[in-house]
Amino acid sequence: MASRTARVLLKQLLLLLCLSAAVLLQSGCSSLFFFPDQTTYITPDRLDLAYENIYLDTADGETLHGWWLPAEGQPNGTVYFLHGNAQNISSHLLNVAWLPAEGYNVFTIDYRGYGKSTGAPDIEGALHDSETGLRWLTRQRNTNNTPVFILGQSLGGALGLTLASEWVQRNETPELSGVILDGTFSGFRGIAREKLGSFWLTWPFQIPLSWTIPDEYEGVDQIANISPVPTMIIHSVRDGIIPFHHGQALYEAANKPKEFLQTDTPHAATFIIPAYKNSVLEFLEAKKTRQSKGKAGF
Repeated sequence: MASRTARVLLKQLLLLLCLSAAVLLQSGCSSLFFFPDQTTYITPDRLDLAYENIYLDTADGETLHGWWLPAEGQPNGTVYFLHGNAQNISSHLLNVAWLPAEGYNVFTIDYRGYGKSTGAPDIEGALHDSETGLRWLTRQRNTNNTPVFILGQSLGGALGLTLASEWVQRNETPELSGVILDGTFSGFRGIAREKLGSFWLTWPFQIPLSWTIPDEYEGVDQIANISPVPTMIIHSVRDGIIPFHHGQALYEAANKPKEFLQTDTPHAATFIIPAYKNSVLEFLEAKKTRQSKGKAGF
């Protein structure tokens, strides 16, 4: 009787394994990257921030929701914030809520399937959405003649890295003034293989499933293209989600000018530490210093 029960449990386990593999194969590993929800956790007014709801239509028929947070006083520049893979903009707001008081406009969007944005998320769709947001931002009069920066955390950093690389290579205008990558993985395919290999149920499928992700999305192969735009890479030695070696790999692959900020916080918790905020402000304000000295470019 005991042996028969064991055989039944083994068959059920094998069935679960096959079903899990089939789902991942069908989704092309997208389920590893996207964990959206539609809950509103906090809105900017709860933090005494002025804001405007922004709705953008994509070329493929989706509608994206975002928030525009104007700087307090004369703006020093604008930060385009791309958030991580879980929940939506309302749960990531605290990461950038401090910037308007420092004189920086903030624009942030939810990718398709997140928050109030329509559709279902996937890698190519999210990349398209991040570019849609940047194109809207660069057309706003509040950004004219002021620096524009990309700040991406985790998944948002991977999206921002690809966006910045393509923006620079196509000689798009206005030129980006800087790119900040916080807790970002070194490539979609690489992190998928790493995560699949860390769980016994998906370990046998780590290589074939990771091959479903196009290799042009590997950040280590793209980051050098961002130069001469300055790049700041932030990574924590205590990051339990995206291991520290990912940040090191991105920094080594990047061309100058580049900076590396080693931190000591949980994943995506950089800005709870004032000293880390100050390091980022110094990076942002370096653009103003260059402009005041009459230097064009970097």
